[in-house]
Amino acid sequence: MRVKPKEEVIKKRMGKPLAIILKSLGAIAIAIVLFLAIVFIVNVICNKSEQGKIESYGQSVTVDGKNMNVLIQGKGEETVVILPGFGTAAPALDFKPLVEELSPFYKVVVIEPFGYGLSDQTEKERSTENIVSEIHEALQSLHIDRYILMGHSISGIYGLDYVNKYENEVSAFVGLDSSVPTISERKIESSELETVKLLKKSGFSRLVMKLGTDPLAALPYDDKTKEQMRMLLHKNMYNPSQLNEIENMYSNFKASENVTFPKNIPVIFFIQANHPATDRWIPGHKEQIKDSVYGKVMLLEDGHYLYRTKAKEIVKNLRGFMNEIK
Repeated sequence: MRVKPKEEVIKKRMGKPLAIILKSLGAIAIAIVLFLAIVFIVNVICNKSEQGKIESYGQSVTVDGKNMNVLIQGKGEETVVILPGFGTAAPALDFKPLVEELSPFYKVVVIEPFGYGLSDQTEKERSTENIVSEIHEALQSLHIDRYILMGHSISGIYGLDYVNKYENEVSAFVGLDSSVPTISERKIESSELETVKLLKKSGFSRLVMKLGTDPLAALPYDDKTKEQMRMLLHKNMYNPSQLNEIENMYSNFKASENVTFPKNIPVIFFIQANHPATDRWIPGHKEQIKDSVYGKVMLLEDGHYLYRTKAKEIVKNLRGFMNEIK
């Protein structure tokens, strides 16, 4: 009987734990692949299911050969046109508390730009110039040629350009915690956008949202509206139009740095009193109206989406402001 050399015994003993490790790593790799596949498949199934559950609202107008969705409510003599902040999934639904407070006194028009709400997407560059031109075309299609322009967040940048281009149409500008050109967003690199695209396509963006705190839970919307907003968020979040808007955001801010509101256009800002990231928020808005004949800054104890919970206060003060300047 042949006795195995000592080296063979050692190799055999070392081989057993190595085999166990390799098998464990293989099992982990398979588990990861299965997990990724499940996340992807669930996302695909949910997307298809939600497409049939999203309910129409508002009306469609043709802009640049595509469909842009708008919501019109109220029959007041004056018109208020509302523009959303970046990434607002369903502007017409999101602005619901504000629209309901405005509509007894004004005709209210909520614009859903391309890539938002029920509007089509577009391959056209999301420059300020293009976005402003599309919004104006929508209003022209609706035969709306005199209005108060109201913009949230990034629409403070678009609104600034809009007011200068169509000064004869805008009776006043209202900023809802609107962006300030001199407080710029940072430049987003293309590699970051590719990562975001991957998160969207893989289904991980949906998973992260599912595991996180529901941002709509405590907001003043009925359950049906919240569910529609969630589905539209999954539909529109990180879509190509919005990603292109992110890509253009830095240059859009830079282009507006030296642009000011026309002196005779009334401007009122409703902004958060305590900005969490900068102490230049209030001074920045005051600087924007320093040369305005009619300019006002109102501070509200709320966050960035202050129109959701401070709608009554906003409308009351807007009406007072408009009466003062007549």
